Formats: sequence, C-alpha cells, structure tokens
Amino acid sequence: MTNNEDPRSHGGRIPTMRSAEAHTCVELTWIEKRIEHWIRFGHHAVEQRLDRKRRIVCFAPGTIFSFVRWAANDYGTIVSRIDIVRAVEPGMPYQTLPFVRPGGDILLKITGWPKVERVLQAIDAVEALKIHPAEVTPDYWRHVHNRLTAGHEPRSYTRAQHHAWRLRQRTHP
Repeated sequence: MTNNEDPRSHGGRIPTMRSAEAHTCVELTWIEKRIEHWIRFGHHAVEQRLDRKRRIVCFAPGTIFSFVRWAANDYGTIVSRIDIVRAVEPGMPYQTLPFVRPGGDILLKITGWPKVERVLQAIDAVEALKIHPAEVTPDYWRHVHNRLTAGHEPRSYTRAQHHAWRLRQRTHP
C-alpha cells in the first residue's frame, strides 16, 4: 500500500460511528453464479472489504446509486432486482431495503429479469449521452419505475432534460 492510498479500501476499519451514521452503507456479496450483489452506478465515499466475497460501500447523503441483486439456486434464478436509491441525511425519513443500512429514498424498485434488463438499458442510454447516471434528475428514475411497473416503455432521458435539472439545482440547492 502506498502512502496516498486509503487504508479503508484494503479492509481497514469502517468509518467512526459518528461518520458511519452520516452515510448509507450497502453490503455487497459476490459468490459466482449463486449470489451477486453489486453497485451499477454511484460514487461511494467509503469502502470496507470484509473478505474475498463481501464488502461494504457507504454513500454520502444526497448521493444516488443503483444496487443490483441477483441470486440463483440449482434450479435457476430466484431473485433479480434493481433499486435506485438516494442516500438520506441523518434524521430524515427513509425506506428500508435489504442489505442497505439504514435505508434511503427509493427512486426505483424493479424485480424480474426482463424489467431489470430494461432499467440497465435505460442506464446505458444515459451513459451514452456522456452523463453519469448518479447525476440524473431523481424524477427520471421515478418515471422509469412507474412506466415499467405499468408495463409501458419509459421515455428516454435527454440532454435538454438534464440541462434543465442542472439549472434547477443551481437556483434551488
């Protein structure tokens, strides 16, 4: 480990209790072809490796991230789910999710591989615009959730929509 590397990225201690309370932490597991939990997008503030198959990543309040869960047994897929979540400030209301502590503002919650695949395609389309999905307006992810839940095709995210969102953020922080 070099002098400028963060020791937490190599299995160091999780943040102090006070700073951990200010973060939303997600437990990730990767057991090939059995349990695969991963972050599709989002900028984590802290990472702690528990062992070769498990780690915890923590997100600062206001950060948007995507958490994918997939699991299978000897007979096939048993869980296929994607959640897009905004980490909340301490003391603010939140919704609970498995493997997410304490929880967050759920912008999108989709289950079933065909719909999960559509969300992943929507994320890819945003990235094709050279926009990081974590910087997209939360309303867009709610739109994708609502359209897919109703069995409809979500509208594409546009640069104009993103520009309007960035302007709103400047005027209403």
